[in-house]
Amino acid sequence: MTSSLVLPGDETDLREVTASESALRRFLHGLPGVDQVGVEKRVAQLGTRSIKTDAKAWALDLAIRAVDLTTLEGADTPGKVRSLCAKARRPDPADPDCPPVAAVCVYPDLVAVAVDALQGTDIDVASVATAFPSGRSSLDVKLADTRMAVEAGATEIDMVIDRGAFLSGRYGQVLEEIVAVKEACGDAHLKVILETGELATYDNVRRASWLALAGGGDFVKTSTGKVSPASTLPVTLVMLQAVRDFASVTGEFRGVKSAGGIRTAKDALKYLVLVNETAGPEWLRPDRFRFGASSLLNDLLMQRNKQRTGHYWTPDRVTID
Repeated sequence: MTSSLVLPGDETDLREVTASESALRRFLHGLPGVDQVGVEKRVAQLGTRSIKTDAKAWALDLAIRAVDLTTLEGADTPGKVRSLCAKARRPDPADPDCPPVAAVCVYPDLVAVAVDALQGTDIDVASVATAFPSGRSSLDVKLADTRMAVEAGATEIDMVIDRGAFLSGRYGQVLEEIVAVKEACGDAHLKVILETGELATYDNVRRASWLALAGGGDFVKTSTGKVSPASTLPVTLVMLQAVRDFASVTGEFRGVKSAGGIRTAKDALKYLVLVNETAGPEWLRPDRFRFGASSLLNDLLMQRNKQRTGHYWTPDRVTID
């Protein structure tokens, strides 16, 4: 389950793998199949791990630092984004030792508001692009969407792949779009959303992960949060295996972002255990693992306060996002 991947045909040069549609298909379909029973059993075993005292306090702070604090609603306003940015900067206003989050994620038209509100911090501004959440538009529109966000100051772009193209086996088209969006990002990092809830199988999750990595994605991301199921521990395990094996083959470290449906500190700690045991401790850092979340931060803060003081906050001590 945890051994490194042996690539089909010993193909370690991704330039050869992506040189043609036939080579890409041969590579992706030559990847070892995912043992569904084994993956789910492994996740169940890791889910029983207990983290206590100092280790738990460290893990809670890491989880906070790994959050992409997100609002992606049609009713979003500049005021809501500014409020979210204030929370991102000082998640617990009463405790100056509480770390800030990794990023604030908004729609492209609100990027400038977030950039202004986060001036003077190291918090990234992420923006969904490429016809989020469906991914169904022309490449020109997707690139314009990306450039608009980057020009407004976004330092991270979360793109969605065309799941219809992927599921139809048009891997070359999906790869070309990822490469083109990565180029349009300039210096901004690219997170490639697979929408794993629509990919149906773990084998497809593995193939889509490698496709995203081969196209230049800095992160592979589980989901938009708009489709159920969103992030799950088993699909995250498969994606972590992909970035681990990609690093083994290429020497390049890429990240995983688990997004959608992660609402409690207990769940977040299970993900961190999974990261450590699957990819390794080298991935226990915000530039290699992220949570895409909105309500998760509140529970992390409540559990952090319990660790510090021995007392739980009442729910009205945290903001309603």
